[in-house]
Amino acid sequence: MTSTALPIAILAGGLATRMQPLTTTVPKALLPVAGKPFIRRQLELLRQHGAQRIVLCLGHLGEQIEHEIGDGSTLGLSVAYVYDGPKLLGTGGALRRALPQLGEEFFVLYGDSYLPIDLAPVEATFRQSGKRGLMTVYRNEGLYDTSNIWFENGQIRAYDKKQRDTRMHHIDYGLGVLTRAAFDGFPTTGPFDLAEVYRRLLAHEQLAAFESPTRFYEIGSAAGLAELDEFLKHSTTPHSQ
Repeated sequence: MTSTALPIAILAGGLATRMQPLTTTVPKALLPVAGKPFIRRQLELLRQHGAQRIVLCLGHLGEQIEHEIGDGSTLGLSVAYVYDGPKLLGTGGALRRALPQLGEEFFVLYGDSYLPIDLAPVEATFRQSGKRGLMTVYRNEGLYDTSNIWFENGQIRAYDKKQRDTRMHHIDYGLGVLTRAAFDGFPTTGPFDLAEVYRRLLAHEQLAAFESPTRFYEIGSAAGLAELDEFLKHSTTPHSQ
């Protein structure tokens, strides 16, 4: 197993309104999946793929997650926490707030994503690119969610969650690598979305891409939660497809 020295930011601060009433008093990251809180499943998978340091970006009911995971030592990880504060900061704002903990370069993934992918080739592609950021993409063909990326010849040509294009066959896989410099020009306080960071990087030709060979799983919907639960219950090697 190859370890990564890069910290991994996990965005787990949202209100999870799509999963209510399950998430009225419990954060989405603690919903049970195959007999364990999802966050434990997610962190175990990351550890199997060489993760060492995790920074959890929390907001709504985040204290429950910190109580469950602690410093991460029982999972073989070092886990730190950054809270949005009284106002939710969005995915971009939460990362901006966490930069002092994350340093110059870091992975980022969403708090409801279960991603069976090796981190090492993603990191290698990012370093070879010399760019300020990288987005991992998956050829989705509208299957697991609406495709939002035009990806061609190893490059992202367009990325938009609202304006669709018939050439969009891929989707944001949910894993990225970013530099501190990717946040230059964004507000130091207040909310903004990670998608805005990616779009600005793309506009300045500073966004590399890695195409994942494996599909993603997620617990952002009741159907996604049930699918991952079934997958893990019947998989002898949960870290592989």
